[in-house]
Amino acid sequence: MSQRRYELTDFEWSVIEPLLPNKPRGVARVDDRRVLNGIYWRLRTGSPWADVPERYGPYTTCYNRFIRWAKLGVWDTIFAAIVKAYDGELQMIDSTSIRVHQQGATGKKGGLATPKRPAWLTLEPEAWGVRAAD
Repeated sequence: MSQRRYELTDFEWSVIEPLLPNKPRGVARVDDRRVLNGIYWRLRTGSPWADVPERYGPYTTCYNRFIRWAKLGVWDTIFAAIVKAYDGELQMIDSTSIRVHQQGATGKKGGLATPKRPAWLTLEPEAWGVRAAD
């Protein structure tokens, strides 16, 4: 597989590969590196799981492994190993690819304020400087 942008480098893969659970079952596993690149692609783009490109294998495999490894704590182990491998030289937490929900994008702080009606739009006599009839 040719190296694509944002996919695992050979160095990163050499750090991660021994940490992955490998319980052989009846069916041969889809390549872990390919599935990991699919999971990273999905997390980076924020797309639905069903939009994971076919080059990463079935999207259901990516989703199932992501959930299974999250329950087993594999992700914590992987991230700790990557940080240790880079000796603290490279650490990024980035939210530039995360969008706010569309209703939260234009809202003002403090909720909606009811606008005051101008005096000329009011039908009450006091607003016009006229005494009310008794």
